[in-house]
Formats: sequence, C-alpha cells, structure tokens
Amino acid sequence: MPDISLTSLVLLCVAAALAGWIDAVVGGGGLLLLPALLLGLPQAPAAQVLGTNKAVAIVGTTGAAVTYVRSTPVEVGTAVRIGLAALAGSMGGAFFAAGISSAVLRPVIMVALLAVAAFVVLRPAFGADTPSDPALRRRVGRARAVAAVVVVGGGIGFYDGLFGPGTGTFLVLALTAVLHLDLVTASATAKIVNVCTNGGALVVFAWQGSVIWQLAALMAVFNLAGGTAGALMALRKGSGFVRGVLLVVVFALVVKLAFDQWWG
Repeated sequence: MPDISLTSLVLLCVAAALAGWIDAVVGGGGLLLLPALLLGLPQAPAAQVLGTNKAVAIVGTTGAAVTYVRSTPVEVGTAVRIGLAALAGSMGGAFFAAGISSAVLRPVIMVALLAVAAFVVLRPAFGADTPSDPALRRRVGRARAVAAVVVVGGGIGFYDGLFGPGTGTFLVLALTAVLHLDLVTASATAKIVNVCTNGGALVVFAWQGSVIWQLAALMAVFNLAGGTAGALMALRKGSGFVRGVLLVVVFALVVKLAFDQWWG
C-alpha cells in the first residue's frame, strides 16, 4: 500500500462512508469517492485510483442492494438484465471515449441535469407511486421492460463508459420514468444494476493489477456501513426524502461539471 498519512487515511475512510450513504439513497457517491482518492493518492497512476474506487464502491453498492431487496419489492430478474445491458453498453462507450472530448460533453450534460432538476421540482408527484399498487404493476408490461433494458441499461451504460459522472443518479431517474417505479424502488433497482457494472469493471482492473487491495479493503468497510445506513434511511423516510437528496446531488453534479469545464 502507498505511504499515506494517518490524517489522509481517516479522511478517505470518512469519504468512503459518506459516498456509500449518498450512493445508496440516490446514486452519485462517486462524485465524492473518486475525487477523495485522487487527493489522497496524488502519486498513484490513474488506473490504480479508478480500480481502487471500483473495489470500494462495489462493496457498499452490494450491501445497499441486499438491504433494499430484503425490505422492498424489486424485480431482481429485470434489474440483472438491465445490469448486463449496462455492462455491454459501458464497454461500447469506453471504446468510443478516446475520440470524443469531454469538454464538448460537459455543457450538454449540465443542460440535461438542469432540465431534470426543473422537471422534478415542477412535478411533485414524480416518483411518488406506490410499488405495490396493482394498477402500477399492470402498467409495467413487457414493452417497458424491454425499453428499460435497451434505453436504461444500454444507453446509460454507454454514457458510463463514455463519460461517467452521475451515472447512478441518471439510473434512478430513468428507471422511475420508464418503469413507473417510485424513487425508493428505483434506487433499489439501480443498486443491482450498479453491482453488475462495477463488478465487470473491477474484474478488468484486477486483471491489470490496478487495485490497491489493502486500502480498498479498509475503505470498503466504511463504504458498506454508509451504504447500508443510506438504504435503511431511504426505506424509512420514503420517496419524499429520496427526492430531496436527488435534487441536492443533481445540483452538486452541475456545479462539479461547471468547475471542470471552466476552471478545472
């Protein structure tokens, strides 16, 4: 493990816990975890930072997914199919990433995020459906399930490989819109999808030897605790709470993208 001061190690563990909590509630924990690793490991190659990030994140994501599945109705089969499509999509996005400038993509993503935030603010009922409602279950037919696999899995997976920031948040929003899920169930489904995509990426990074396993193991404990706590809080407080956190994360992502675009 690289030489890391005790202060940096403590801050990395705190960041891992907070990232796990944010990711479990509404996605976007990577917005905190990845920059923290970049600051804490300034001399490490980028691949090592990314690989260690995946090794930490998959533990918290898995813990949150298990917590959700135990407490809320989730179509695990549908979530896994979307996850496999997202894995394939991310590989395609990564293939094209070298030829596209992130400076071109950032303004487009910022506009999209602001539009999403405006939609959520102006539509208070968005994501407030009850997942056990029979009428809701009838609306989610085969066509929507296929659309979720292609659009949500393949499309957002492609974005994840191409650019990345905010993938978990986009998953929650898209699952809510396409499958008519409430925000809590959408967050639960997104966690299963994230386990699939994180697992595929981690296999590649591990095969390349780009994971600092000792540091990842320590941070993963805190990420797991944060992820489990976030999932339990989302289940207890419901869609209104998730909606509020969603708006905060969306605006935080816009600010980060703006900073990277003009001052980074």
